[in-house]
Amino acid sequence: MTINIKNIAEADISCSTCQARCCRLEVMILTDTGVPDKHISVDKWGAETMLRLDDGWCSAVDRDTFMCSIYEYRPLICREFEMGSYECVQERTA
Repeated sequence: MTINIKNIAEADISCSTCQARCCRLEVMILTDTGVPDKHISVDKWGAETMLRLDDGWCSAVDRDTFMCSIYEYRPLICREFEMGSYECVQERTA
C-alpha cells in the first residue's frame, strides 16, 4: 500500500495546529504512567486502553484546545508517537 504524503511542509507539522488526529487512534496502556482511571477502558480480557468517547476521540483530549489534558501522565505509546514522524504524517493525510 502506497501513501501519498501530499507535500506536507515540515513547518506545518505542529501538534498545536494538528487538531489531535493521533488522539483518535486506539492506545494500549502498556506501562504505568499514572493515567487517571476515568480515562482507562478495560476490555473483557483485562487489557487497558485509553477511553475513547462515542465519537472516537480520546477522553483526555481537551476539546477547546485539542491538547492532552493528562500530558504528564499520558501512556507510553503517546510519548513515543513523534511529531513529524512517518506515522504522524500518515495520520494527517488519512
